[in-house]
Amino acid sequence: MLAVLLTTTSAVAVAAPPDDADPQAQEAAQPAAFTPDNSGWPNATQHSQAAYPVDSEFTAKWTRADAMQIKRISDPQAPSGSSSLPQDYTMPNIDNGFPTTSEDVWVWDTWTLTDAAANQISYNGWEVIFALVADRHAGYTFDDRHTNARLGYFYRKAGTETSAEGGASASNGEWIYGGHVFPDGATGAIFDDQGYSHQTEWSGSTRLMEGNKLRTFFTSVAFYRDAGNEKAADPHIVQSEGRIYADDNGVWFTGFRDQHDLLVPDGHYYQSNVQNPYVNFRDPFTFRDQNNTSDTTDYMVFEGNSAYARDASFSEAAAAAGHNSTPATCTEADLGYQDGDPQAETVDAVNEAGGYYQLANVGLARATNKAMTSWEYLPPLLSGNCVNDQTERPQIYFQDGKYYLFTISHRSTYASGMDGPEGVYGFVGNGLRSDYQPMNQSTGIALGNEVNLNYNAGTPYEPDWNQSPYEFQSYSHYVMPGGLVESFIDSIGGNHDNNPTRGGSLAPTVKLNISGENSTVDRAYGHNGLGGFGHIPANTARSNGGDVRTDRTYWTGK
Repeated sequence: MLAVLLTTTSAVAVAAPPDDADPQAQEAAQPAAFTPDNSGWPNATQHSQAAYPVDSEFTAKWTRADAMQIKRISDPQAPSGSSSLPQDYTMPNIDNGFPTTSEDVWVWDTWTLTDAAANQISYNGWEVIFALVADRHAGYTFDDRHTNARLGYFYRKAGTETSAEGGASASNGEWIYGGHVFPDGATGAIFDDQGYSHQTEWSGSTRLMEGNKLRTFFTSVAFYRDAGNEKAADPHIVQSEGRIYADDNGVWFTGFRDQHDLLVPDGHYYQSNVQNPYVNFRDPFTFRDQNNTSDTTDYMVFEGNSAYARDASFSEAAAAAGHNSTPATCTEADLGYQDGDPQAETVDAVNEAGGYYQLANVGLARATNKAMTSWEYLPPLLSGNCVNDQTERPQIYFQDGKYYLFTISHRSTYASGMDGPEGVYGFVGNGLRSDYQPMNQSTGIALGNEVNLNYNAGTPYEPDWNQSPYEFQSYSHYVMPGGLVESFIDSIGGNHDNNPTRGGSLAPTVKLNISGENSTVDRAYGHNGLGGFGHIPANTARSNGGDVRTDRTYWTGK
């Protein structure tokens, strides 16, 4: 990767100052006139995709000039109830109902059993997935699920094929709910302050190591919401090790009792809850660099925020904690406009509108021991300062020698003056640390729900009358081998009767055709572009006959 950087930079010549007496030299020294790429719209930031050493301080920027391209491709004449974005980047509509994945639990963020290359593994003839789940019958609502989340698992026979054609009467993917992964109370033991009101398990990733050893990386969060308790939520990235077993009747686990507390925000690269009580820090995804086989390092990407004080009122506490106390502010680099662009915003205007409250980044860490219980921070791979506040569930996807950074985000988390759909955003570069370029005409949109950016967003529980009924149909997408994308169903319809159908079940899988800096939704895939509900297939198999045992009396999670 260093060689790529040197090749890129070595072509830049340093010119001598022009001779004041030479008019031709003076004319040549003037900056080139600005040329708009699209009349009436700012140009996107120029990104080289160049690779940098993985431990360098370079962080790519998702700029406001980039995000403005989303509005550029949005149809300002799209009528109420329709989509304003191109079909090539839009998820097909789930328009005839859906089956329930589990009658016992709501299901949302989901991932697969993988190896270091993100291959999806079937184990002894069973496909296995992990998901955030919450009890459907515990008395709280679907929208209260986040503070009651547990990590559950499902399994089905390898090679299962289903279709979404039947809608509500279709198969649920033949997934069998296995129960919780962790014993009750195990994941809360890491917190020094045990006085939490709620403790939850949030997203991550699961690696199958040698034999039947599993390592699950996830987010454990303690909430302190008792009356009079104003302590900020406390997120930690954690690893726990277990063993997987399977026989003809199904899949189960042992272990997962011991928790290794890996990372908390450092306040230097990654914003802490002292700098901002609303900090985002979660969703570890681990992998090895598949384009550089000489590098055997285990890496992790995760969601973070840039480490500034939310505003000046948090500076004193941040300084006392040894964290960066500088209040957040938007800069010319965050805006990313080209010199002379008449459509460019000003730094002052963006700051006055509160753009500095949105500080999304994609973090990077690397393991420093074989057990993957010790990690060190590296600088962020990507920042979205003054663009968006959330880059959830990031992952690195390898194809054709390229590095694709996929992440998900909400319309509601964009900064003032920015807009975009619920869904997947993609960036492409030539190395793990790159000057990542937003995909698809620099918009970054890889797969969005149908949305009309001419109208207010509303919410999943109270959609806007003028919006597309599919604005919130799916979320928490995960890009799988072959460009398949799985997600969960959130909210469909309800725009005119204020009674949306809420989900909590796996959505139909869709397919992206990815090439270079472009991708399109494959409308020929499945039925009208929709594959089976919860179609999450393995692309490789592992069979460890010696690890199969029939004794299921140990911890099963049920």
